[in-house]
Amino acid sequence: MKISFWLNGVKREEEVAPDTMLLEFLRSLGCSSVKRGCETANCGLCTVMLENRPVLSCSTLALRVDGKKVVTLEGIQKEAEEFGAFLAGEGAEQCGFCNPGFIMNVFAMLRELSNPTEEQIKEYLAGNLCRCSGFVGQTRSILKYLQYKKSQEEEA
Repeated sequence: MKISFWLNGVKREEEVAPDTMLLEFLRSLGCSSVKRGCETANCGLCTVMLENRPVLSCSTLALRVDGKKVVTLEGIQKEAEEFGAFLAGEGAEQCGFCNPGFIMNVFAMLRELSNPTEEQIKEYLAGNLCRCSGFVGQTRSILKYLQYKKSQEEEA
């Protein structure tokens, strides 16, 4: 079937089989940030934005993006690099395999919650699996990133 959608701000028209999962489809289009982790919708590694909402691409049919906007980490590279510096600063990047899905969920959270508490951060990111850490460094990096963004807004 032919579908029409926006991928990282670029209008696309592609052929897709009815049973193709979004994860496979996006990777075939060069979006290597979309990772395969569990394929059971439990780890969050495959998270992408669909109409500004986080979805697990391993459990979403590619046909669902017809007429919609999809954003992967490749589409928010500048923001991701900025936040990634905070992850690295807190020693939270470790192996880095979970980072793309984690970062996508952080930005989804920041769209939804203007000033999240530490408890809200933990709750929002509970669907992300990191086998290297206990999310202590990740949580610190988010809190420091929020402070940084707030100070930037105050300066402007």
